[in-house]
Amino acid sequence: MSSTLTRSEALKDLEVEVGVLIRRARRVVGERARAVHPELLPASYLMLGYVRDNGPLRASAICSVFDIDKAAISRQVQHLIDLGLVDREPDPEDGRATLLSVSEEGARRLEAVAVERRELLAERLGDWPVDELEDFAAFLRRYNDVLGADRS
Repeated sequence: MSSTLTRSEALKDLEVEVGVLIRRARRVVGERARAVHPELLPASYLMLGYVRDNGPLRASAICSVFDIDKAAISRQVQHLIDLGLVDREPDPEDGRATLLSVSEEGARRLEAVAVERRELLAERLGDWPVDELEDFAAFLRRYNDVLGADRS
């Protein structure tokens, strides 16, 4: 397929569409956070998912991934603990440190939201053939890799 756009115009078009994607993602993260718990903050929702996927881990590990200082991480971790979504336990390798893991309730709520999300995607992308879904995911992966996105 040949294009009538110049490279500069195509890059501008890409920038516009990525902007739309980012705005939509921010809105959706807020909706998913509230679906997990009405008081869950969007940033804490992202951390909760990270802890589920990578825990148990120290809060300091979250600092580098989310590029947030220790004080902000501590407040968000405490928020997650207060909501019953994260558990804190002593680090067996260092008694001064603690490890964070998603609680059973947090895991259950995250899974319920994930199931709902996949059902919505299946409905909205129902007319996309599997090979197009695979291609789209591959292009997004390549885009993220080239731009140095954190793959964690």
